[in-house]
Amino acid sequence: MSEAKKETTIFELADQFIALANELAAKEQDVGKVGTAMRFAASRFNAFEAALKSSDLAAEKDNALEWFTDEYKAMLNDNLDDHIRNPVQSREPEPEAAKDDAVQVFNS
Repeated sequence: MSEAKKETTIFELADQFIALANELAAKEQDVGKVGTAMRFAASRFNAFEAALKSSDLAAEKDNALEWFTDEYKAMLNDNLDDHIRNPVQSREPEPEAAKDDAVQVFNS
């Protein structure tokens, strides 16, 4: 009897991206730079996804922007809530990085 093929979940795929991001952040010593690169990569891949799924991307662009934005906002909200409930315990201060205007810094 053969085993049923196990389908990879979106969470398992996301964990693989996060593992790579963690490697790159350690190498670059710049979490913000890696986060910006991930957002750019996600936007490029999502635009590609939309282009594949759309019969008229120009006509459907506004709907695609709204759908992807709503999806991202909901996911980010859930993950921010998770970090509020479960704060990072040990965090080494990041070394002072060169100024990168492409990276938004959130200060109070």
